[in-house]
Amino acid sequence: MKTLRKPIYFVAGEYTVSLGTGRPEFHPKKPRPGLEHYIAEAGRAVLAHLPGPEAIDEGVIGNFMAARFNRQGHLGAFLSLVHEDLRYRPSIRVEGACASGGLAMATAVKSVLSEQADAVLTIGVEVQNTVKAVYGADILAGAGHYAGERKQGNAHFFPCRFSERAGAYMDRYGVERTWEAMGRWYEQAVLNARANPKAQEHTNALPDPFATHQQSKPNPRSFCDHLNVFDCSKVSDGGAALLVASEEGLARAGIAKDQAIQLVGLGHAVGDLTAPPEDLTVLDTTREAVRRALAMAGIDVREVGVFEIHDCFTITAILTCEALGLCGPGEGADYVAAGNTRRDGATPMNTGGGLIGYGHPTGASGVRMAVDIWRQLTGNAGDYQVEIPADRPYGLTISMGGNDKSVVSCVFRRA
Repeated sequence: MKTLRKPIYFVAGEYTVSLGTGRPEFHPKKPRPGLEHYIAEAGRAVLAHLPGPEAIDEGVIGNFMAARFNRQGHLGAFLSLVHEDLRYRPSIRVEGACASGGLAMATAVKSVLSEQADAVLTIGVEVQNTVKAVYGADILAGAGHYAGERKQGNAHFFPCRFSERAGAYMDRYGVERTWEAMGRWYEQAVLNARANPKAQEHTNALPDPFATHQQSKPNPRSFCDHLNVFDCSKVSDGGAALLVASEEGLARAGIAKDQAIQLVGLGHAVGDLTAPPEDLTVLDTTREAVRRALAMAGIDVREVGVFEIHDCFTITAILTCEALGLCGPGEGADYVAAGNTRRDGATPMNTGGGLIGYGHPTGASGVRMAVDIWRQLTGNAGDYQVEIPADRPYGLTISMGGNDKSVVSCVFRRA
């Protein structure tokens, strides 16, 4: 197993409000911020931690579908919106569906490892509330094999894909226990989002989110066979950013190591986009990316104290618990229902709300996950801070694109 040839640090992470339905300031018929706003806001928030733009060598922007949602390509050339002095710095945009943010971070890491840069401003961004949801679903279907799958797919393409996974899991392991676990994950997402002022579900005032989920049975005539709307991450606009740096980059930024987290494991795995999943109840690409990240870090998953996983749907969280190796096949539902993934549970996950609670501005999600891990491991997560046990000092992220086709997993510890 290859290891990182020099220490790599993540620091100065920030993200914007996840704007969309559920936020009191969101109104579908009123003008809203665009890509330029979120790139500038997230990037400038990182810059506020630094002595100035001279601390930044390069930029990477992760984004999935701006060319269709916003009719805008060439996002790398927006870096100077963060600060005019960043004009002429190298900057690129990377894409890998909902893993675009994770791939932006991996790209920044490789740039630092190659010694072409010591500090890379890494930004993830997406603005999706530009079209009606059903049209947005068609755009997002580009994360799958559009030519081979779209014509046979439901109008709500990706919810349908993961509904199929939920149905297969229910058939194999039991309907009621799976449905209960999906409801508990939704409840967890809402409770965590209430502790995060920037979360899309922050003001969700449902008196009993679990009961609300359980009572809203799937309706295949209007949506999907095995998911309801509460099982889904929402359409979101937002941005996230952080600095990826070498020791030299940290020093130039004037940031002490103990305020950074160190990347100790990186796993990147890609499946065959044209092929359907071999087993709908298994996230095999996620499992492989996590295996690689843990192997590079030289640790076992039981040494991880906090997780940020890609819960695009509630069933994905259940399957991810199994892909992580925290429980065996068919045990993920019981693992979630038992409360293990709550902030006070054995393996806290998505402490600031995750994709369902915070929101899912697709290109930003992978970066936002790393920001929340940075906050947790440095003790700066505010109302959603969890205790990081001394014998489990690591944080782990999973950034997944498509139907488990592109996955980036990172393992961190406090520097």
